[in-house]
Amino acid sequence: MRPRVTLKLATSLDGRIATATGESQWITGPEARLQGHRLRATHDAILVGVETVLADDPELTVRLQGYEAGHPLRVVLDSRLRTPGTAKVAGGNTLILTTAAPRAIGQAEVLAVAADGGRPATSAILEALTARNVGSILIEGGGRVAASFIQAGAVDAIEWFRAPILLGGEGRPCVASLALAKLADAPKFRRLGVEPVGDDLWERYARA
Repeated sequence: MRPRVTLKLATSLDGRIATATGESQWITGPEARLQGHRLRATHDAILVGVETVLADDPELTVRLQGYEAGHPLRVVLDSRLRTPGTAKVAGGNTLILTTAAPRAIGQAEVLAVAADGGRPATSAILEALTARNVGSILIEGGGRVAASFIQAGAVDAIEWFRAPILLGGEGRPCVASLALAKLADAPKFRRLGVEPVGDDLWERYARA
């Protein structure tokens, strides 16, 4: 049985995760970011693509007052092994999945998996994490990673935080191209709830 996959999005009203230049910190406010850390605490692994690592150098840890439980496994999809050895995720408790020949990157574990279009195949990613007893994954970026898991039918839930700003068509989309020809082919989700968190809106969805 594969891990349950949740896609977490923090976007502008028009679904952008960064400006045209890549600036993304911070689109949403502190209340939404706090809720994001609570979501991290409920998942076994946090997964991002290497572009997120290069742009933001995230820690991908749970930072909550009084939190003493273990941190989720940090997973980076990096087909060409561009993660710097100095990146915050290059420490321990990190798994880098690649399609290149593995090499040392800090203290992270580097594992080669099967490719799909030059990038780690979604099925191979899920198999590798299942083998590590990961039961739940929180995807936090970026748009290509989100699109690949959606296209594979592997996104079970969406936690979407929308900030009351507009970034326009030049901004970077939260989900990259799905190459849909018909509306009938669009992945469908059922809204579970909507509530304000500070100045932002938090929407929760489950796969229909």
